[in-house]
Amino acid sequence: MTTSTAPTHRAPAPDDRSRGGSPLTGTLAITRHILRRDRVRMSVWVLSMAAFIAYFSVALSSIFDDSALAARAEVMRTPSGIVMGGPGYGLDDYAPMVAVANEGTTWTVLALSIMAILHVVRHTRAEEESARAELVRASAVGPLAPVAAALLTLVLHLMVIAAVGALASLAGEDPSLVDGLGMMSGSALSALVFGAVALVTCQITASARGATGLGLAVFAVAFVIRAAGDMIELEGSALSWFSPVAWAQQMRAFVDLRWWPALLSIAATAVLLVLAASLARRRDFGQGLTADRAGRAHALASLSTPIAMAWRQQRATLLWCGLGMALMWFATGTMLSTMNDLASELVADNPALGALFGTDPADFTESFLAVMLLFVALCVVAVAIVTTHQYCRSEETAGRLEIVLAGPVSRWRWLGAQLLVSGIGAAALFALSVVAMWIGAILVGIDEPELPAYLAAFASYAPPIVLFAALSAALYAWVPRAAGLTWLLLAFVLVAQMFGAIFDFPDALLGISPFHWVSEPFVEDFEAGGALAVTAVVAILYLLALVGFRRREVQSGS
Repeated sequence: MTTSTAPTHRAPAPDDRSRGGSPLTGTLAITRHILRRDRVRMSVWVLSMAAFIAYFSVALSSIFDDSALAARAEVMRTPSGIVMGGPGYGLDDYAPMVAVANEGTTWTVLALSIMAILHVVRHTRAEEESARAELVRASAVGPLAPVAAALLTLVLHLMVIAAVGALASLAGEDPSLVDGLGMMSGSALSALVFGAVALVTCQITASARGATGLGLAVFAVAFVIRAAGDMIELEGSALSWFSPVAWAQQMRAFVDLRWWPALLSIAATAVLLVLAASLARRRDFGQGLTADRAGRAHALASLSTPIAMAWRQQRATLLWCGLGMALMWFATGTMLSTMNDLASELVADNPALGALFGTDPADFTESFLAVMLLFVALCVVAVAIVTTHQYCRSEETAGRLEIVLAGPVSRWRWLGAQLLVSGIGAAALFALSVVAMWIGAILVGIDEPELPAYLAAFASYAPPIVLFAALSAALYAWVPRAAGLTWLLLAFVLVAQMFGAIFDFPDALLGISPFHWVSEPFVEDFEAGGALAVTAVVAILYLLALVGFRRREVQSGS
């Protein structure tokens, strides 16, 4: 008996060109999905960057006169000023918009680069890690479509930010749309470079958090190279040109605008995309080029509690933020000697600065420290909001929380552990920043105010900082979609605390700020009553968060 064997045909692989027709098939559909999914997040970024540019432009134009700007230029010549600002173009004739370009470009590139890194990782490596990318690629989608869509949406987002930011710069004195567009376009292109860096790190690591951390580390190295190069030689040395951060600053917006440094960002982005494509062909889908470190055969007993889990989830953010903030505020403390030398001239010649820092030059150091400490507090608040709301939200939407709660862990224990770590972490970041600022002042010979005054400042501002975390937790527990309102409160506090006295805000409006109810560090004597009252509100909000989280349903995934 003979057996006939029918010819077998191999089923087409999901990535075969024959199925979708092109490696980019489905790019536009995924692009529309990303734009719809991130429409709120993208809108907030656009409005925030526009508000920052407009605020900076108006503030420097209305508060600082010619003599104050000249004094500010002298500060920007110091090593600390170079690190926190820019290479120093236009310092000999420091006009308001020149100051915006010299000092604001650094922070614009910082913000947009972080946004670009998070965007690329979120829509590439994180999608692979969650297995959603595998489901997408199982349909009529080319293998390069998800990456192309992530990059396309990033480019579109940066273009909108650049255009709106250029329009916002018109709010300043002697505006120039061309220079504003040059400043914002250079910053956006530098950020695009770090978006491409994130795409490379996504090929190297197998986790979204690892890719994000490695991308941020590359940015930190680039920032240090730029700062070191600018300190070697004002207006930038050869070392500065090895950093994408410097390429945006070297466009010299509002001083002597030149466009060719933007070509460096475009070329670097292209090279990094080719590198990412080459690395992607050498790895398995869902895996990274570097193997995951082998774990213990048996978990440590200390990892069996929700607090240990919360610490492992948040420790990388807290440790890296602690290092960065300690260095930044240490540098601020070293600037106090320069502030003392300029105090008399600034306060005597500028009534607006007198309203902001005080009219007595002898008290200028304390007033300057009070303003700087407010910035410290607001930076820590931002970290507290992220570790409280976004980390909890991501665990829930990814479906991991449901698995945790299926075991012998109650809702109160899980959320309580997350809130405990984020609250203590925020307080520790603030304490570290305050001590770093005090050490910086001591090293340059400023021994007033003494350490007890800094400790009183911590006792005064720690409760309002934790209040933001508690409010974010309460909103997350009761109305998860409204938890982002905490960011709006943070923006209002910045305006109210900085300019409430200048614009004569009513007490009812100022009372919205939690910092209004505590003693102002270095300027007022510490009073425990306000701090204790805010602490009581913190306790109530945390209790509401625990009760609300226990009552509502937990999402099973997004």
